[in-house]
Amino acid sequence: MWGQGQPQEDGKPGVFARYRLRYPWLDRLVRAGKSYTTRHGDHYAAAITFFSVLSLVPLLMIAFAAAGFVLAGDPELLRRLQDLILAAAPAGLGATLNQVINQAIASRSNVGIVGLLGALYSGLGWMDNLREALTAQWDQPPEPPSFLRAKVFDLGALIGLGLALVVSFVLTSAGTAFATFVLNAIGLGQVAGARLVFFLLALVLSLAGNWLVFVWVIARLPRQPVPLHSAMRAAAFGAIGFEVLKQGFAIYLNTVLASPAGVLFGPVIGLMLFSYFVSRFLLFITAWAAVAQPSAHEHVREDRPQVPSPRSAVP
Repeated sequence: MWGQGQPQEDGKPGVFARYRLRYPWLDRLVRAGKSYTTRHGDHYAAAITFFSVLSLVPLLMIAFAAAGFVLAGDPELLRRLQDLILAAAPAGLGATLNQVINQAIASRSNVGIVGLLGALYSGLGWMDNLREALTAQWDQPPEPPSFLRAKVFDLGALIGLGLALVVSFVLTSAGTAFATFVLNAIGLGQVAGARLVFFLLALVLSLAGNWLVFVWVIARLPRQPVPLHSAMRAAAFGAIGFEVLKQGFAIYLNTVLASPAGVLFGPVIGLMLFSYFVSRFLLFITAWAAVAQPSAHEHVREDRPQVPSPRSAVP
């Protein structure tokens, strides 16, 4: 897929190789694809996806524990919830469901602790695989730190990524809310043209937030951080591609949730696919950024098509 094309019989580069020589962006894309494959990008993406899905169980446990604390502190809310269950559930099942809820509330502390420990384990595993994958794409020399030091660094990177995501979401949400407030204040909230401007502004803010996250991930999560300027352009492509993937995932959910089977299995399968494609995309744009570095991927650069030099005339 990423080859340079077969040379012609006269020794000249093939058609695809000539296109690579003519268009530097195409040559860089091909070299990035070859680097991604050589550095086992698909395998790393699968490992990242596994730990992403594994994190769902402890996160759900934490959510249930949090809901248990909320219901335990608000008896009126608990009573209304139990009344709704009794009214909606079939005869005899409502009492059983309410008993399950009471047991969940009683064991909320244990569930929360187990969920936190599970989330810590899966989160560190996810971060370790992500950092190893990014390090491989940057072709950095393997110098694994000690186990304890690696886990401490992975925990710090996980917290840093969480803060970057928070900043991204705050930037997007605050900008969107401010734009909505301004449009409504001046009476243009229902005007079609104003809504279009609002949509474009929200999109720009979302891309800006995505860009910040991708810069942090590409430049700071490898085992040996790389200069920020090396990741900025790749992060811009990453922000746009991630937005496209998000829109595709939203379309997928709207499609599969239209059937009962889709409601049951669609979100889980969709989340796995979304995580896998996002992981592959992230590692590919990292490889795209890395092949431009003078000191990186010299073995990949040997794959560039070469223009044959004219032979010297023999006297």
